[in-house]
Amino acid sequence: MPGPLSGLSIVELGGLGPSAFATMLMADLGADVIRIDRARAAHGGVEAAAEPRFDLLNRGKRSLALDLKKPEAVEIVLRLVERADALTDPFRPGVAERLGLGPDVCLARNPGLVYARMTGWGQEGPLSATAGHDVNYLALTGALHGIGSAGGPPQIPVNYVGDFGGGATYLVIGLLAALRESAGSGTGQVVDAAIVDGVSHLLSSTHAMYAGGMWQDRRGVNVLDGGAPFYSVYECADGGYVAVGAGEGKFYAELLRRLGLDDDPRQQLDESRWPDLRRRMAEVFATRTRDEWASEFEQTDCCVTPVLGLTEAADHPHIRSRRSLRRRDGVLQAGTAPRFSGSEPHEPTPPPLPGQHTHDILASLGLDAGRLVETGVVSAGPAPQDPTKEQR
Repeated sequence: MPGPLSGLSIVELGGLGPSAFATMLMADLGADVIRIDRARAAHGGVEAAAEPRFDLLNRGKRSLALDLKKPEAVEIVLRLVERADALTDPFRPGVAERLGLGPDVCLARNPGLVYARMTGWGQEGPLSATAGHDVNYLALTGALHGIGSAGGPPQIPVNYVGDFGGGATYLVIGLLAALRESAGSGTGQVVDAAIVDGVSHLLSSTHAMYAGGMWQDRRGVNVLDGGAPFYSVYECADGGYVAVGAGEGKFYAELLRRLGLDDDPRQQLDESRWPDLRRRMAEVFATRTRDEWASEFEQTDCCVTPVLGLTEAADHPHIRSRRSLRRRDGVLQAGTAPRFSGSEPHEPTPPPLPGQHTHDILASLGLDAGRLVETGVVSAGPAPQDPTKEQR
């Protein structure tokens, strides 16, 4: 069964992190994504140091390797743009324009194109031309300030919140919204997806609680940031951890009962009692192993779960039953998400080698791949595969 985005064509200017994740998600859902890789990556070097099969953000895509410093390579991209629905640009402001692939040029070739740009700081503003990474964007938006224990330094939440939450997710939302508008108007537009904008948007609930006097602008002292003893993480006898999220009164009351604590659940939000309650809860959780507590709270509404590692998570019965994580071609990876009742997509194809589909894509444009390889415009990957062997 084709996915819900079947028939959608996207040209991805190859990049790292959020842009690649966004197009992976759309490929997972059935879109045909042609990734423009750098030609030299097809021949090796630093860019190809990691095995491509581990580059899961490229799964489900086709790869065309081009030397974009050559005008003929740029023209190939523009030929693809002419028949595409969208293009994604992962570069700093001005880079695509210098390559000859900026929005004005691309929209002139295809007025209905959605040109989606993914940056950290955005297309304009005092920092737009400067370098940055996930941690920098979190720092400037106030998000990083709120993550960590009271009295300790801010803690980095890997790059989930910035790159993928505030970045890739909003790029996909922007793409789909602009594609819907373009389908009606016939006119494309530029989507400016900036991580600082997306992360700020993700903080809407926090801003609301702060405005209402329900949130302190200090980390580790609020209900949802580990400040509350009933919404925290505790170490167990074996050094493992359990996560406790008993925020609602009825869940909290059941948690106290199972822990053998005689506190009045009606005093749950009395912050003056939190330090003593946290100490006593920690003492109780330290008496048994993580898995013993997991068994104790399984199938209850106490909202207590074991903190699992990546491979442990893949083997958990619930994760297995939903196939949220799976091993394909020897690589642990996520299944597709979300799910659909009437258009569930195929399993994504493995990440391609850089340039793997060069011959096929050039042939579809009526171009001579052999000549273009000889002149260095493109890099050829492996020999073309039988398309009937691939699920698209």
